Amino acid sequence: MTAPEALYQSALSSLKLRARGKVRDIYDIDDKHMLIVTTDRLSAFDVILPDPIPGKGRVLTRISNFWFDKLQSIMPNHIADIPLEQVVPDAVERAEIEGRAIVVKLLKPLPVEAIVRGYLIGSGWKDYQKSGEVCGIKLPAGLQQAQQLPEAIYTPSTKAAVDQHDENVAFEKTVTLMGEELAGQVRDASLKLYKIAADYAKERGIIIADTKFEFGVDDAGVLYLIDEALTPDSSRFWPADQYQVGISPPSFDKQYIRDYLETLDWDKTAPGPSLPTEVAAFCAEKYREAEIRLTQNSSK
Repeated sequence: MTAPEALYQSALSSLKLRARGKVRDIYDIDDKHMLIVTTDRLSAFDVILPDPIPGKGRVLTRISNFWFDKLQSIMPNHIADIPLEQVVPDAVERAEIEGRAIVVKLLKPLPVEAIVRGYLIGSGWKDYQKSGEVCGIKLPAGLQQAQQLPEAIYTPSTKAAVDQHDENVAFEKTVTLMGEELAGQVRDASLKLYKIAADYAKERGIIIADTKFEFGVDDAGVLYLIDEALTPDSSRFWPADQYQVGISPPSFDKQYIRDYLETLDWDKTAPGPSLPTEVAAFCAEKYREAEIRLTQNSSK
């Protein structure tokens, strides 16, 4: 059996579906493990678009697994050492999710998305133009679009439901949600992981302008990196050789899709518009190029 080129939604009968996110389908295995299937769904402006990006889920899975492996000396992650064949023994059913499914430890997810910004772009740039701040953090005057910040900043947000928008919050709000010690651990870990990854990626011609991490804790309160890590879905990746201060650089991530959607007469509410085949194919090509640059000919 071969895996399908595109998978919009998985349908495993052998495991109980726990949840469907914007991109991932999650299944229960037992009281200590889950199966995460990364589909080819794509969300933009917090709306799930109706068309898959062929192969995207497998690329995201490989990139995340690469980073989980590379960063495990810095922070433990949710990957469990259990082969897919053990939890989905039926070959026909397994073929649907081959290369896009991982077995993970069942952890308690934290109620914030840990966002780190190294460059002034996107909503951060819009905020800065209005107030000279990004998510309440005062920045020096005179910065330009896409300019590297003097140092990376941590700008967490709350997690919203699938069809809702995340909300940027001050660090103090995360203290209220998680307690001072854990909130500080998340902030410090996010900034450290970003710096290590950004330095590594820059050596391979990719600027990681910003990224989003998610974390969970086990019963003992140990912090783990979960969900995905430093992918084109959770980050802005720019080609270093085309980077220029003052403009929004071309990217390896879904910014291309966002830019296309901005040309449409769409109010950014569900249902999202269909993507032309060539737009979806170009996006898939950019994701794959990012994977090649990051993971090939690399060493830990």
